[in-house]
Amino acid sequence: MKKFLIWLGIVIISLVCITIFKNLIIKSVVTTAASSITGAPVHMDGFSLDILSSTIRISGFKMYNPSGFPEGMLVSCPKIKVIYDRASLFKQKRHFLLVEIELKEMGLTKNKEGKLNVDSLKIVQQSKSSPPTPMQIDLLTLSIGKIVYKDYTVGTEPSVQVYDVNRQKSYKGIPSAQQLALLVLAEPMKAAGIRGAQIYGVTMLAGVAALPVAVAATFIGKDYVQQIIDASFEHVYKISLEVVKRMGSITKDDASGGVIKANINGAMVALILRKGQDNKTEITVSARKYMFPKLDIAGGVLYQILDKLQ
Repeated sequence: MKKFLIWLGIVIISLVCITIFKNLIIKSVVTTAASSITGAPVHMDGFSLDILSSTIRISGFKMYNPSGFPEGMLVSCPKIKVIYDRASLFKQKRHFLLVEIELKEMGLTKNKEGKLNVDSLKIVQQSKSSPPTPMQIDLLTLSIGKIVYKDYTVGTEPSVQVYDVNRQKSYKGIPSAQQLALLVLAEPMKAAGIRGAQIYGVTMLAGVAALPVAVAATFIGKDYVQQIIDASFEHVYKISLEVVKRMGSITKDDASGGVIKANINGAMVALILRKGQDNKTEITVSARKYMFPKLDIAGGVLYQILDKLQ
């Protein structure tokens, strides 16, 4: 009985080790392949392949800026789920029944030379000369969060705009790994209305059909963003004033009332700070230009304040 338990323990430990090492090896291969296709560093926190349910789960997927750009994240996807056809797993052309990608944030950067980080990726620069990696994706569901757009052409400090896209789109019939990567990179920019990117011309989604889905967009019709910050009113006001002074010209500075107004990128921006409980501060940032809401500018101001407070 004792020997049986020992052998049983060895078998269980061996199976656990095989599972762990299997996932580590595949994780390394997938990371290397993604970096090779895009031409940018790629990292993922976790990777698991469940053969019984034919499911792959990836957590904490991040792609970083290519060379020639400030250090920073280009894409952050907390969750990726893939359901694959087991018969094609070891074939040259993989068949994926469903791919679900949660894109929480995209860091779009324009360097001092006016070049976008997405346009400098290998997948864009060598799109015609590089042979595609064939695959078949029956259905892709892409959830898009926000874009943080940093423009370094305006001065020593970048201009920052935040686009809260908050929508979900679905596609069918994606034919290659390159097409999938280009789609994931270009779609958030299209949804936010960002123009002039070289990646649009390269994407050319021939044979990829967009499916009608319900669009859930937050902040539609609103001109403000809001956040509760775990810091004192006085400290948040001081940092907010510094950020707004750097970004534009102050038109009102009322520390006692918690109000800051300024002109930033041609928009009238207003910050309202309120003392909360437990030494917390509520901040509301609104922006309008020619009477139209400018959530990208309001979001950019709030983003820089939060970044400065870290």
